[in-house]
Amino acid sequence: MADYYKILGVDKNSSDDEIKKAYRKLAHKHHPDKQGGDAEKFKEINAAYQVLSDKSKRQQYDQFGSGFEQRGGGGGFGGFGGQGFSGFSQGGQDFDFGDGFEDIFSNIFGGGQSGGRKQDMRKAGNDIQVDVEMNFEEMVNGAHREIELYQRVLCDVCAGSGGEPGAKEQTCETCKGSGKIHKTVSSFFGSFSQAYVCPSCQGMGKTFSQKCHKCRGEGRVKQARKIPVDLPAGISDGQTVSMQGQGEAGERGAQSGDLYITVHITKHPKFTREGNNLLSTETISFSQAALGDKINVATIDEVVKMKIPAGTQSGEMFRIKGQGVPSLGRTNRGDHLVKIIVQVPKNLSRDQRKILEELQKEGL
Repeated sequence: MADYYKILGVDKNSSDDEIKKAYRKLAHKHHPDKQGGDAEKFKEINAAYQVLSDKSKRQQYDQFGSGFEQRGGGGGFGGFGGQGFSGFSQGGQDFDFGDGFEDIFSNIFGGGQSGGRKQDMRKAGNDIQVDVEMNFEEMVNGAHREIELYQRVLCDVCAGSGGEPGAKEQTCETCKGSGKIHKTVSSFFGSFSQAYVCPSCQGMGKTFSQKCHKCRGEGRVKQARKIPVDLPAGISDGQTVSMQGQGEAGERGAQSGDLYITVHITKHPKFTREGNNLLSTETISFSQAALGDKINVATIDEVVKMKIPAGTQSGEMFRIKGQGVPSLGRTNRGDHLVKIIVQVPKNLSRDQRKILEELQKEGL
């Protein structure tokens, strides 16, 4: 029995956003159009996501497992009994249920339209995932990047229509303007009509007397493109920024994919991050710890004076407020935490040793 949570690499308590993020990452990795992609793995990932991304399906899957898809009647998958499901073939006769039946099946096997609305059969654009490196200072202050990609973009000659400017537009004779053709398919439930993208118009429902000379009717072309990106202050290492519609253009004006930018933060020689706080270490002398002092502390923005109280112990932490990392999407910042290390001298002069011996006699 397929474990959909295991396939997506999430647990049963994962949120919808966590499931979507895991799916996006795996789908990009295994997409069959990508070099090294795995078509079977991609299908498996999609099947898992179609169930776990739908609250009703996920609830039934958690209760019955992947076998819930075989359950029938009012208690079965999708509630066939409640929707007045009908149309099994009788006496070997095939029945065409029309768009309403396709909608039911598309809801079962992944997505789809409802209420008999016309479905967009054109192929949407692929998502794009890129990795961007930021240094520690940029992570605190934010950064601007220009990402260079070689991708499919909307054809600037035909504006995505696929037709040569001025060419005559006409209803597709193959699909009669619906953008899809029907084929009878036999299944466990009987025979029904299933929709496929029309090969003549690629789902547009219309054709042109002459195809665009630049894109050859596809509505998109491959070319280099620069995309400006503002990476927000406070972003975490490994976090992904999404830019809707900035992926590859779809076929003949269909919806574009999205751009996903995964950020990698380089390490800093002095500072480490813990939540929205920055941490660093300062070393002071034995006398500074005992008598107190003021020391210079380098923060991510500037050098500040910090008071060391008399009697400070090694390992104590001091806080410099408002000198940490900004909260993502906000102006307030965390703090800078300074850990004090008291340096014990290894080689003492005769006079220093004598002074310490006197202190030791006093119990200090």
